[in-house]
Amino acid sequence: MGAWVSVLLGMDGAEAAAAAAGAGPAAVGLGDLPELCAAQVLLRLDPPEICRLARLNHAFRGAAGADFVWEAKLPENYSYLMEFVGSGDEGRRRRRRAGKKEIYARLARPVPFGDGQKEFWLDKSKGMICMALSSKALVITGIDDRRYWQHMPTSESSFQSVAYLQQIWWFEVAGEVDFCFPVGTYSLYFRVHLGKFYKRFGRRHFSSEHVHGWDKKPVRFQLSTSDGQQALSQCYLEEPGSWVLYHAGDFVASKPDQPMKLKFSMAQIDCTHTKGGLCIDSVLFYPKGKGLQQERVVRSQK
Repeated sequence: MGAWVSVLLGMDGAEAAAAAAGAGPAAVGLGDLPELCAAQVLLRLDPPEICRLARLNHAFRGAAGADFVWEAKLPENYSYLMEFVGSGDEGRRRRRRAGKKEIYARLARPVPFGDGQKEFWLDKSKGMICMALSSKALVITGIDDRRYWQHMPTSESSFQSVAYLQQIWWFEVAGEVDFCFPVGTYSLYFRVHLGKFYKRFGRRHFSSEHVHGWDKKPVRFQLSTSDGQQALSQCYLEEPGSWVLYHAGDFVASKPDQPMKLKFSMAQIDCTHTKGGLCIDSVLFYPKGKGLQQERVVRSQK
């Protein structure tokens, strides 16, 4: 580590030894690194690493505020994404005054759109976005008939509500989104939960009373894009009592300045039997390959 720092500071071995012993040239530290050099180091790091290094000394702290450092971490179409932040003349004025670090910080937090039923945020390591669509933003067959479905408030959803299916013959959930996605490959997931859950005396409880029919036929997942990409897969719903992300397919965004329309669905429309006991929380878009350690991910069979 000492040799690496010596090279970084431009000191030869003798100077480094003398500085360490308190003789010869005055000791030089990372704090004496020119800001421009510090900025060049930061350009090669991910945003979380930049923030950690900014706490090291004043050189990195100053470099971490440079616009060109943060512009390199923003998606190419960040101006389009910022149009969803704020509204009216005041919102436009605030966007014009914002520095690139401020823009990045705002986009790294959830940005609601679509009457608050959709949101997106920057992925902090890939320079792409993540997106979530609530169950209320989806088209669910029979959702207005309380014999079949009900909206259930819960803190286990980022939208504070899920759609709970008691029983139905024809199960179909569909949705679409029209958006300028930053360049990259994305994966689409349905976040669902078999069984009803609730809290009592601060503890989570689970009931499988209405869970039935999902082991008879697989659920089919479909994904299509306006530029001709398609994905089709199927799998059985399993693991009652836990939230599961069912992978519906992947798509590639290559034109960040042009809206891409996505259509997607999950369905089990074999009417020879009923099915029920299912919670639908949301549809999620993540950069492909993003680690999702918090919840179980199931990849459907083609």
